[in-house]
Amino acid sequence: MNNIAMKFPGRRQHKHYFPVENKTPLTNKVSSEPKLARSYIVGIDQILVDIEAKVDDEFLTEFSLKRGMSQVIPDEVTHRLYQRLKNEQLINYEFAGGTIGNTMHNYSVLADDRSVLLGVMSENIQVGDYAYRFVSNTSSRVDLNYLQPVDGPIGRCFTLIDDSGERTFAINAGLINKLKPESIDESLISNAAALVISSYLMRTEEGDSMTQATFKAVECANKAGVPVVLTLGTKFLIEKEPEFWQKFVKDHVNILAMNEDEAEAITGIDDPLKAADACLDWVDLVICTAGPEGLFMAGYVDDEHKRVTDYPLLPGGIADFNRYEFSRPMLLKDCENPIKIYTHTAPYMGGPDNIKNTNGAGDAALAAVLHDLSANVYHKMNVQDSSKHSQPAMTYSSLSQISKYANRVSFEVLVQHSPRLSRGLPEREDSLEHAYWAL
Repeated sequence: MNNIAMKFPGRRQHKHYFPVENKTPLTNKVSSEPKLARSYIVGIDQILVDIEAKVDDEFLTEFSLKRGMSQVIPDEVTHRLYQRLKNEQLINYEFAGGTIGNTMHNYSVLADDRSVLLGVMSENIQVGDYAYRFVSNTSSRVDLNYLQPVDGPIGRCFTLIDDSGERTFAINAGLINKLKPESIDESLISNAAALVISSYLMRTEEGDSMTQATFKAVECANKAGVPVVLTLGTKFLIEKEPEFWQKFVKDHVNILAMNEDEAEAITGIDDPLKAADACLDWVDLVICTAGPEGLFMAGYVDDEHKRVTDYPLLPGGIADFNRYEFSRPMLLKDCENPIKIYTHTAPYMGGPDNIKNTNGAGDAALAAVLHDLSANVYHKMNVQDSSKHSQPAMTYSSLSQISKYANRVSFEVLVQHSPRLSRGLPEREDSLEHAYWAL
């Protein structure tokens, strides 16, 4: 292999392709020195499997499930329910799940590189069981060696769809919240390109240790200067304690990912752009998916490094908000004269003709952003004297380019049943003009 490069979609332009191994002119062989440094990201999750099945009202009544609601079920009911679904061949799909698990998998598929997942895993895995399903449906590039073994099941989330299309959720947590603080490897966190968590990790019961483990990891990342990425997960959890989440985000988080409902829950603002702007009071970079409206991003750049867009200026709650969208976002602390920057990307190809799954689209968008962030770290580690790094940017690409990439990746999830990517994006797409990927 003559060159090793981070993978980016679209035509390989020089700005998105950086060889870091070159042939020695005298021997025409690839030089093995110095050895490449590798970047990676770390995520913490509640390890679970998503199971989707088609049922009737009698089935819901038999298992005392309230139609259209989300409810927790005990182990015994979980076992009986799953056996019924299997015996009567009612299961449509079984997927490895979890918002951070999805994100780590998608990142590793896009980057073809290592990510590390922290959580718990059943120490005794049998072919065909839930733990087996999770492992076998997770990219081999996701490092599972740091999972904490537990004597019992991982989580299971049943999505039961009746004839009208109504979805009823039955959840069995298993031992997903038993990750211990002592299972957090501090050196692993402190050397990562990013630490990724979700709000679900704070929703635990008495006796669970997941929240304490998460706080330990976050404190380690903050101490080491590793960006902490939080995905809000669900508006119902955020709107119960918006003040807590505002303070937590301000004190510990650098990058905030959310949808428009979660954005309103934490800010009280129903305009995605204005909500993203409000979040810049707490964090350095904001990603907000807004369904049919597309994707909004907001961040900071130093006045010295701002770059004006070539695209038409857009109206909105903030006039001409995309003026500096060609800028590469920076940490606020690295800006001497900070300027807020924003961008918006409409749904790719106008959006899917047939949306098969909305679960995981936000996770896919976040994975694309993490890929670009990690690519910047990778390039800086291996091409330190590049003029690219005269600006202390967080990302390799501009805010506009990252938004396009995230939007494109989320489309792939919307048109399939699985919340996880099965393959990376093509390097060249006949359905797009090359200009789509241009800055």
